[in-house]
Amino acid sequence: MVQRSGVTESKKSGYQFGTFKGVFTPSILTILGVIMYLRFGWVIGNVGLIPTLIIVTLSTSITFLTALSISALATNMRIGGGGAYFIISRSLGIETGAAIGLPLFLSQALSISFYIIGFSESVVQLLPFLNLNMKVVGVITLGIVFILTLKSTDLALKAQYLILLLVVLSLVSLFMGTGEKVLPLEPNTMLPKKESFWIVFAVFFPAVTGILAGLSMSGDLKNPEKAIPWGTLSAVTCSYLVYMIIPIFLTGVVKDHNVFLVDPMIMYKVAHWGPLIILGLWGATLSSAVGSLLGAPRTLQAIAKDGIILQFIGRGFGKNQEPRVAIFITFMLALAGILVGNLNMIAPVLSMFFLTTYGLLNLSAGFGTLIRSPAWRPKFRIHWALSFAGGFGCFASMFMINPGATFVSIFISIAVYAFIKRKRLKMKWGDMKYGILMLMIQFGLYKLSERKANIESWRPNILVLSGTPSTRWYLIEIANAISQGRGFLTVAAVVPQKNASPRRKEEMEKAITSYLQERKVMAMVKVFPADDVIGGISALIKGYGFGPIEPNTILIGETAQDSNLLGYAELISMLHEAKKNVVIVKEGAIPKDGDKDRQIDIWWGQKGENAGLILALAHLLKISKYWRSAKIVLKTIYSADDDQKDIELGLLTFVEKGKLNVSVETVLSEEQNLFSTIEKVSRDADFIFMGLRPPLPDEPAEQYGEYLRNIFQSTKRIPSVAYVMASEGLDFKKMYLSV
Repeated sequence: MVQRSGVTESKKSGYQFGTFKGVFTPSILTILGVIMYLRFGWVIGNVGLIPTLIIVTLSTSITFLTALSISALATNMRIGGGGAYFIISRSLGIETGAAIGLPLFLSQALSISFYIIGFSESVVQLLPFLNLNMKVVGVITLGIVFILTLKSTDLALKAQYLILLLVVLSLVSLFMGTGEKVLPLEPNTMLPKKESFWIVFAVFFPAVTGILAGLSMSGDLKNPEKAIPWGTLSAVTCSYLVYMIIPIFLTGVVKDHNVFLVDPMIMYKVAHWGPLIILGLWGATLSSAVGSLLGAPRTLQAIAKDGIILQFIGRGFGKNQEPRVAIFITFMLALAGILVGNLNMIAPVLSMFFLTTYGLLNLSAGFGTLIRSPAWRPKFRIHWALSFAGGFGCFASMFMINPGATFVSIFISIAVYAFIKRKRLKMKWGDMKYGILMLMIQFGLYKLSERKANIESWRPNILVLSGTPSTRWYLIEIANAISQGRGFLTVAAVVPQKNASPRRKEEMEKAITSYLQERKVMAMVKVFPADDVIGGISALIKGYGFGPIEPNTILIGETAQDSNLLGYAELISMLHEAKKNVVIVKEGAIPKDGDKDRQIDIWWGQKGENAGLILALAHLLKISKYWRSAKIVLKTIYSADDDQKDIELGLLTFVEKGKLNVSVETVLSEEQNLFSTIEKVSRDADFIFMGLRPPLPDEPAEQYGEYLRNIFQSTKRIPSVAYVMASEGLDFKKMYLSV
């Protein structure tokens, strides 16, 4: 769980900007930028006034809800450099942070291209007599912005005060205009095809993404916990009012609405004094480019400092730790965007990355509230439903805009997540993933406790008593093949009390967990200290589990010594009384030949008390990767006095009703010892399942131990055997007969 002390720094580094200078000004200037000046008329022309107002409201609602979530997150933790990346990585883990942080950096870098292309487009259109090349203008402009940013962040932000004044004056000039200079189109004017609502939404949405401009400066704020909420929410509110008034005003003063489709400089022509619109446009686009060129390198710097990419990229220079290497990389990406892109092509790409980032910021705040951890104490509180509504709006909008691009962005994020996961970076902070999992488990456990277990939803929850994994790996191998994520698997070891101090026990559990992870076995690990092994196993099984989730199947090896047989028999009896299914796996030569066609034999007793469970286990074993090509053969022994055809017909009928993919074979017993027949018939099988009778009522442990000893002795020449005893009290045959 993220705590206020999640980032510990000996002293504050970077600038010490306040709310207005560090958050509100860069945010409002990024919002009131190139889309407002150059594409608002295009939006109105394509969809009309009412849909335009809907687009503005929907876009701003998503941004406003995200701003609320950001405010909650910012007032619950000490914000470091990196803005949205910092918050997501400290909330949902470094893997999720990287999966979003790298695409976010790319989108911020492309934003610079976006704003400078908008600036260059207006210059070329206003100065046609100079015959300027838009890309050349863009490259020169980028160079000037790059030098300004590299020289001084403080100077770049101070310049925004003048730009903000120009934007305000340009809006005043617009609303003073009458539209008299806007001439109707000629009757034969060719009009472009109108775009759909969601295409227009995708082009417009970057206009409201400026809240990340202030958030990206988090490491340079004097009091980010105060500055980010107030600065962000104020910028969103002010921009919404402006965005709602502009289309209403424009549609009122412009008589021919088709002009909106063909004239991107419509605001210039409507305004009372057009040059102020140009100054506002140039100022807003350039300040937005500056804001992105300030924010993107700081995102990359934070990513590098966390070890996700080469750490020299995050190197800071000077007393304010300017990320000059990251600035240069950002400059190169922005240059590439200018050389190959245009406004309408770049805008939807930006929308996808920003929406993904917004969605995860909302989810972080929503889960933080739902988890209700004592560490979640934001000064700015919102209901979790608002955060999840914001997240839903983000992801739903992505699919409505472009499902293909949505899947591409999700694929990129998943690929980055998987790559970082493989690197196994060690975090120096806590995150809320544990709390999220606990929340899900808590909900599931409460719901499970309200329901009764039934055969239709049965899953094997296996506790395998392997001891040290390396000594009895075959037990874990079989248990994992049967489980395969369809049930819970626990690897348990009972160790002498004297060797299991709390610290030693924790070290052993970590070692076993690491051993299993290296072999890609997904399991929980339990080390149980006890002086008596059999007694320890008994205590472990009786006490292990939580609520409705507890082991229903115990998988153990056969006892190696006759001196342990009595305790072993008592253990099996205890498991039967506790209604735990028992699977005893004999150590044998499990085949490793990958090309061999494997065979699993099931020896079906005439009474068949264990048959249903054996079939279930054999089915689960077969669908595992190693046993996928195996053939299951259902075998039963009959004597000369039995009717072989009736027995075979009964088995075939059961197989047909249960829709089982198994073969049936009846075997005439010519030997007095049934196990001799089994040994002879199953000599080519790779794995064998056999039933094991439970202890009789009041049967002495010595007598049942003798039964077990005879079983083990009689099958010692049969490799890879699993003895199965169904004790759970469920009719496993119904699993097949109810199909």
